[in-house]
Amino acid sequence: MRLESDSIGEKEISDSAYYGVQSARAKENFPITGRQLRPEFICNLAQIKKAAALANHEAGTLDYQRMQAIVQACNDVISGKLHEQFIVDPIQGGAGTSANMNANEVIANRAIEYLGGQKGEYSLVHPNDHVNMSQSTNDVFPTAGKLTALDLTKPLLLQLYALKEALEDKAEELKDVVKIGRTQLQDAVPESFGQTFGAFANMVGRTAERIKSSEKELCSLNLGGTAIGTGINTTPVYRRRVTPILSKLTGHRLTSAPDQMDATQNLDCFVSVSGALKACAVSLSKMCNDLRLLSSGPRAGLGELLLPAMQNGSSIMPGKVNPVIPEVVTQVCFAVVGNDAAITMAAEAGQMELNAFEPVLFDRLFDSLEEMANATETLTVNCISGIKADQNHCRMLLEAGTGTATALTPFIGYCKAAHLAKKALKTGEPFTELARRESGLSDEQLQKMLNPLLLTGKASLDEPEKTSAAV
Repeated sequence: MRLESDSIGEKEISDSAYYGVQSARAKENFPITGRQLRPEFICNLAQIKKAAALANHEAGTLDYQRMQAIVQACNDVISGKLHEQFIVDPIQGGAGTSANMNANEVIANRAIEYLGGQKGEYSLVHPNDHVNMSQSTNDVFPTAGKLTALDLTKPLLLQLYALKEALEDKAEELKDVVKIGRTQLQDAVPESFGQTFGAFANMVGRTAERIKSSEKELCSLNLGGTAIGTGINTTPVYRRRVTPILSKLTGHRLTSAPDQMDATQNLDCFVSVSGALKACAVSLSKMCNDLRLLSSGPRAGLGELLLPAMQNGSSIMPGKVNPVIPEVVTQVCFAVVGNDAAITMAAEAGQMELNAFEPVLFDRLFDSLEEMANATETLTVNCISGIKADQNHCRMLLEAGTGTATALTPFIGYCKAAHLAKKALKTGEPFTELARRESGLSDEQLQKMLNPLLLTGKASLDEPEKTSAAV
């Protein structure tokens, strides 16, 4: 064991530990989630420490040997080493100070080893004086949060674009299958499944672009602002160089915020990202609800779509298959909406020059990004790509329904069309048969008017009939 001290007092630390006294205290003080910091977040903390060491060396405030040792230690962490040494809980008091010091201590002790010393010989490399030089938790922690959100947004966008493509393919595959549209869950005018899935695809594309647009706000950093944005304890060279260096290291197009005090105390950029995620969740959940309704049955429901059978649906009802993929996606969407509420309140609760509630904000935002990406992938692969339409059942419902009465209204009038629709509902006779007998229109006229392509807005009366799927 080695004995370390801080402003609280002394504490024994295992000789094998790369973390130090402040990390150990935080581990004891914040037993909240039982989880570690995310690997992406840990790597981004190390990227920031590496950029700071390089910038401080350029500024002449950090000597070459210490800079090299810190950079080597950071590279270890970035490559995935020493992550088990990051022991603090993601949700912690102190506005992220424990996470920042955990990184400072691990990197310092690894750098000490590179200089030939033993862990805890902080005269060689000190967690605060050297690893944290020109920095504060208040600019390091939010910068790591932004970088991690950017990293996690990329796979989500890839999955959303893949879902959009799958929906477009399904729209093309089912473009000639006409079904009854529904408003207020009641029969409405016809539409094709090509239109249904085309609308889904456009919705997904729009949500992806909304998320992509919100990314821009994450690229504006308060790094170099230190405690409250004034840049105390930094140098002009450091402030000028640290963000460009970090940008090069991470591959993100990062810029220094025009007002670093504003960027330090206000977290509205994260609210914007979370809002875009919430909009995505709401839209995906609505689509999943539609898929469940369209596939309901198979005998006693709508039964127009056939979703891929993924697993048994009941421990007691033989043969039952449930829409488990839309169900799990909807549950993720619920979680994202709930996370957004926590993120909103965390951003609102900031006071004066700093927001102390970034830890829970980041924890919930990272969950939303990762879970939404995973849910979108399983929706695409395990559901959308394998959807089929029951064409015969769709034709039967279309012929039996009264939604086609709308197409006759311009020619026989609203009242007569309504009379025929009500009679069809009362007698159970298919509307198309009743219309042939009582509308006064010829079979040729009805054939054109009730052409499925015409009913879905894909043809006009003066065009020749293009399909044999007429009602």
